[in-house]
Amino acid sequence: MSQSDNFANPAPLGLMGFGMTTILLNIHNAGFFPISAMILAMGLCYGGAAQIIAGILEFKKGNTFGLTAFTSYGFFWISLVALLLFPQMGTEGVTQATPHAFMACYLLMWGIFTAFMFIATLRGSRASQLVFGTLTILFFLLAIGDYTGSELIIQIAGYEGILCGAIAIYSAMAQVINEQYGRTVLPLGEPK
Repeated sequence: MSQSDNFANPAPLGLMGFGMTTILLNIHNAGFFPISAMILAMGLCYGGAAQIIAGILEFKKGNTFGLTAFTSYGFFWISLVALLLFPQMGTEGVTQATPHAFMACYLLMWGIFTAFMFIATLRGSRASQLVFGTLTILFFLLAIGDYTGSELIIQIAGYEGILCGAIAIYSAMAQVINEQYGRTVLPLGEPK
């Protein structure tokens, strides 16, 4: 059986899961409201599960970048929710709250991963470059904020994360709308 090019594009699903969840978490980081079950549920269900599904579908399309990005960030959201929930479960040991310096290492590793993914976007659309560029900055700001304990840096990261999530949502909707209309309605800055 031959590979068909008529598969649906899973990227908008992954980008929406990422974008909406990123905005909600970063509205918290910017200081607008405390972390709540709403953010954690979005992290598990849409930021996590939907992105993993999108990544698996990218595998079917033969898109290594999409597979790596969506499944990785899907599992990022699930691991972040686990990091936040495990200490609330009331037992000692592995469920102790993560010290800020350790959380900074976690965020730093995600920043390094994202910086490499950003390099891969340099052959892609401007929208992808903006998503991964702002996400790289976001992870590094959050790592610095956790390491130093600076609420100001976390708040700045929150605003930057809202921008990152908004760009991802724009990219998702541009892909859906452009496909539906069969032409470029919302530009993505595709490479020439």
